[in-house]
Parts: sequence; C-alpha cells; structure tokens
Amino acid sequence: MADFTFAHTEEGFDNHIENSILGYGHLLDDIVSYSRYFVEDGTNVVDIGCSTGKLTQAIIEYNQDTAPDAMYVGVENATGFVKDLDKRVGQIEKKVKGTNVDFVLDDVRNYNFENCSLVTSLFTLQFMPKKDRAEVIASIYDGLNEGGAFIFAEKTICESAMVQDMITFNYYDYKRKSFDTEDIMDKERTLRNIMKPLTWKELELMVSFAGFKTVQPFWRNHSFVGALA
Repeated sequence: MADFTFAHTEEGFDNHIENSILGYGHLLDDIVSYSRYFVEDGTNVVDIGCSTGKLTQAIIEYNQDTAPDAMYVGVENATGFVKDLDKRVGQIEKKVKGTNVDFVLDDVRNYNFENCSLVTSLFTLQFMPKKDRAEVIASIYDGLNEGGAFIFAEKTICESAMVQDMITFNYYDYKRKSFDTEDIMDKERTLRNIMKPLTWKELELMVSFAGFKTVQPFWRNHSFVGALA
C-alpha cells in the first residue's frame, strides 16, 4: 500500500501538513484551548491518528496545572511515525515529568475506548470505509464519560459541483506556494482510492447518529472542517 500518511516527507510531517492545509496551526491551537473544558484527572485523553504526537504534547502541557493525573494515549497505524513518537515521549518526559503518556501502534478499529474525557481525531476517519467510520465514532461515544467530547477535523466534499470546483482550484493555488504541480497531482493520485470524504451534512448525521447531542463546527478552510461533538 502507498504511504498515504506522507510521514517521510523531506520537510518533516508537521511542516508538510502545515503547508498543505491553510490555517492548520490555528486549528491545533483551537483544539488545545477547547481541551481545557474536558480533560479531567483520572480519565483517558485519546488522540486518533496521532502522527508525530504534536497535538498530544500540546494538550498535556496546556492541562498539566489543572489535570496532572490525566492519562494520555496516542493511537497511530503508520509505522513511519515510530521514531517521531519515540522522540516525542522523551520531549514530554523532559518538559512535564511524571506524565502518563503512551503511544500505541495499532489500527484504531481495534482500540477499546473507555473512561475518556476527550477524544481527538485530525483527518483520520476520512481514510476508513464509511461503515467502519460509523462504528469507530459509535465506539468513541460509548467510551466517553458523561460531559466528555469528541473533537475532530475532516476533509469534506461540497453538495454543489460548481462550488466544489471553485474550492478545489483555490486550494491548489494555495498549495502551489509550497509544492510544485507535479507533487500536488502525485498526492492526489495516491489518495484517489484511499480517501473517502463525506459532505458536511453526511458527517454531521453520522456523528449525531452515534449519540452525540451537539455537533458544532468551529473551524473551516477550503474543504476542511473542524468540529466539536
């Protein structure tokens, strides 16, 4: 299977994703800020598709003063991130001594969510078959404590073909600031049969059907949406 995670990009994954999604850094900042409302001592905080562990570390540092005994888990399926995650553990232990953090190399469809105050997922579910996606979201809901939250971001597709065309080419114009056209098209070909985005309405319905009472978008750019459930 092609390495659709782009874990081995020359500029490093975190810089690559920043250059690929306009406002990605602001999205991370928002999620870290929202985490303050949910992270509690004695509960699990899980990041699905944690890649290099950057978001996990940021949430740990931001909540250390109010929830020092929270337990953090990053679930990542791509072996290309193993070295990054090993390095991340060292960085976390150096900055926040005694933090309970574990990075698990596994498919999230095998993960058992339990006693969670917060679950995050950035651009991960869109790579699953629709049936599996619904089951994972339902599993997340069942594993959240009362008052817990699922914060996620996904690429979506438009209901209007005309709007989709405008957004797609506007997005390509942005990416050309960091990548040449051949690189952009190579990535599109790699993702063609792997990434299966939904419309926002379909995604909202899927999350609501799992049991979530509120699904609120808080960030948008091009076709990408960040939401709080």
